[in-house]
Amino acid sequence: MPLQQHWLMKSEPDVFGLDDLQRGGTTWWDGVRNYQARNFMRDNMQVGDAVLFYHSNAKPSGVAGLARISAAATPDASSWNPDSEYFDPKSSPQAPRWWHVQVAYVSHFKRLVPLAELRDIPELADMALLNRSRLSIQPVSPAHYDIICQLGQC
Repeated sequence: MPLQQHWLMKSEPDVFGLDDLQRGGTTWWDGVRNYQARNFMRDNMQVGDAVLFYHSNAKPSGVAGLARISAAATPDASSWNPDSEYFDPKSSPQAPRWWHVQVAYVSHFKRLVPLAELRDIPELADMALLNRSRLSIQPVSPAHYDIICQLGQC
């Protein structure tokens, strides 16, 4: 069995936040239209992997809590729907271009861990999030994951 991996997944809380995930229990992480993020979902994410749920484009932006990967990657059918904002005419059921994973709610942190606070921690200096990565899905080292969980008081 492969080792559990750790991820950071960004979402704008006014579009879909951790409260929304808690209400629904699970969601398919669809609409990702970046090849590197797609590849992480398709090729690397496994059921049981741990997720830091990050509220982006918020005041303040930060890690709000935890989720986990609850189903492996499957083709993202929103790319085939011409009525979807995520439609891609180059994707089809026969040759899917985009993939998604299912994400399950785990818990809210006792407090949001803001980006500004993360930037002040030397042990996190090489974390992708803190190096201007705009990717909505990023791998996180186990050490970085543990530090952030401690900050969130989970």
